[in-house]
Amino acid sequence: MNRLGYATRLNTTMPIAPETRFTQARDLELREVPEGYVVYERTRDRLHFLNGAAAFVLQCCDGTTRADELPAMLAAAFRLTADPVAEVDACLARLVSEQLVEGELPPPA
Repeated sequence: MNRLGYATRLNTTMPIAPETRFTQARDLELREVPEGYVVYERTRDRLHFLNGAAAFVLQCCDGTTRADELPAMLAAAFRLTADPVAEVDACLARLVSEQLVEGELPPPA
């Protein structure tokens, strides 16, 4: 497992564009539990278990925060000595694969 609590076997060969803005899926309930966080998807009646860092990333997926801003935000929130770029990319890839978030590129200027 990596620092975000996800197995490192995820296929992250397709890099996430830095300007991608992620939004949470509709009807998610995020609750803190002793071992981390539980996310309940009402629409699919599914439970997901996240650690604190993954839950932080999920909560930052508000449609306004860019993907390239997330590592620095996570590092500041958890007082890390370096920005966890690869870990955040893997976390976002997993959140996308679990359909908890969707990414969207901003329209061309």
